[in-house]
Amino acid sequence: MPEHVQERKPKISASRKLMLKSLMVAKAKEELEQEILVKEEEKHKYLAERAPPLNTSSLSLAQLQDLCRELHAKVDVVDEERYDIEAKVMLNTREIKDLNIKVLDLRGKFKRPNLRRVRVSADAILRSLLGSKHKVSMDLRANLKSVKKEDTEKKRPVEDSDWRKNVEAMSGMEGRKKMFDAAKGSAQ
Repeated sequence: MPEHVQERKPKISASRKLMLKSLMVAKAKEELEQEILVKEEEKHKYLAERAPPLNTSSLSLAQLQDLCRELHAKVDVVDEERYDIEAKVMLNTREIKDLNIKVLDLRGKFKRPNLRRVRVSADAILRSLLGSKHKVSMDLRANLKSVKKEDTEKKRPVEDSDWRKNVEAMSGMEGRKKMFDAAKGSAQ
């Protein structure tokens, strides 16, 4: 008799669960919008520090040329820094790739080659395991029990009759009756 398993009732109703999910989604959306605003403010602060607004209205031609030279020098410095940082990043990514490959090799998750079957005798296996100094011969066939063919032939009843005759005798209603009678006789 199968045991009756009680169905567990949910602790929170479906409508309450749906309401909680919608509240969580709304809260996450609100936090995401705030995060975007904070990043935008940080970007504006950084740009205000690094690149203050230029007053070019009261400058003469010579002063404007000097200002352009200064700006070009600053752009060159920034480009050099950017190039150095890109080179460091590329070096680090290459190093990370190499370390990941080493980790995978140490774990053994590399592709294994297809192995071929090799026929090796038991003696050869023992020689390879124990070394060439030990001479152990293992003849597995010597330990097997010998079976005489005559014994198996004696146990089998001798029925060398033609199978076609047997099929013809058992066909039709008479054959079924014989099988029924045989089964009935063996049961008694």
